[in-house]
Amino acid sequence: MATVITTGERAELLQALTQHRGFLRFTAQGLTDEQATTRTTVSELTVAGLIKHVTQVEEKWIDFVLDGPAAMDQDYEEHANGFRMLPGETLQGLLDRYEEVARRTDELVATHDLDARQPLPEAPWFEPGAQWSFRRVLVHLVAETSQHAGHADIIREGIDGQKSMG
Repeated sequence: MATVITTGERAELLQALTQHRGFLRFTAQGLTDEQATTRTTVSELTVAGLIKHVTQVEEKWIDFVLDGPAAMDQDYEEHANGFRMLPGETLQGLLDRYEEVARRTDELVATHDLDARQPLPEAPWFEPGAQWSFRRVLVHLVAETSQHAGHADIIREGIDGQKSMG
């Protein structure tokens, strides 16, 4: 992945996002496609599904930053399939796609106005009329990636004992 040169706040936001992306990617290290789609908890979540989901979430939020709330539109089937590795997909393909999306985000962090705001889409989990800045979107992406990296770590530990830390 090409290195994006940033300083100050941009560098810190990007460093935090990069760190948590690395934790998530680490959970897939050395897994076969079959292992990456193994459920080790009562949840439907798998390592591959989480990587696919986080990729789609990051891509949609960056589209939101550039294009506004319409970029967040998604039907139920698309959302549900965002948690599964579908026939024809591979773990390596999902990781490659994650890298493409990350590269796009990183380039935008270096150039886009962090104060640029977009109105949030209408949804029960957003305050009516609320807006988020690009900065707020990045903080959300760090949290989302971190949360799901933790989920993936628990799932991976159930596969073969590997942990991201400790």
